[in-house]
Amino acid sequence: MTVDAELIEHLRAFDTPTICNALEIVLPERRGHGFTTRPFVAADPELPPICGYARTATIRACQPSHLPAAEAKAVRLAYYEYVAKEPLPTVVVIQDLDPEPGFGAFWGEVNSAIHRGLGCLGCVTNGSIRDLDAIAPEFQLLAGLVGPSHAFVHVEAFDLPVNVHGMPVHPGDLVHADRHGAVVIPRAALAGLVDAIDLLVRRERHILNAARDEDFSILRLRRVLAEAEEIH
Repeated sequence: MTVDAELIEHLRAFDTPTICNALEIVLPERRGHGFTTRPFVAADPELPPICGYARTATIRACQPSHLPAAEAKAVRLAYYEYVAKEPLPTVVVIQDLDPEPGFGAFWGEVNSAIHRGLGCLGCVTNGSIRDLDAIAPEFQLLAGLVGPSHAFVHVEAFDLPVNVHGMPVHPGDLVHADRHGAVVIPRAALAGLVDAIDLLVRRERHILNAARDEDFSILRLRRVLAEAEEIH
């Protein structure tokens, strides 16, 4: 199931914590899962949020691939073909399977440029990244750590369920991510998500405007919190 392109672009206007909050309204049962639960290193924390269809893969770097060189090359090319498939835009979610995730970096100048050229907005991984001063422009990278070498990094498999920092992801899931982390947006939530975001923004604005006034007090806070609950 594809999602309206304008809706995906609209969701990119909001940070990932706001998306998580809105999901709690639309699907209350999602409050305790579906998002990353460990911190990331953001290659560029100033980049705006990304939102796209998940392209999933697993990697290893501690040991060379067990495949002959020609087969390993074919796997990597098949992975790139998978990333390039419609629908777009995509967000790559890569699980590093090494006992010490991040031993070798899959992401750097070359791979960020390739993926961006194939319609990918960024990546979420528990592995490592490098070439921080040469990452493709506007390409969002969230990683477990920064490292200097790619070691023996190679794609083990792709187009399969993965789990990155506590967030389970299936191929084709809609993923929203920014410097805070990432969350999977269930298709069932999409119909009510825009209205839920609007409601959150209006309620928070009412509280924030009061909290920033010079005459703010605990008495006013009580009143403002009650008023916010009546905003629909």
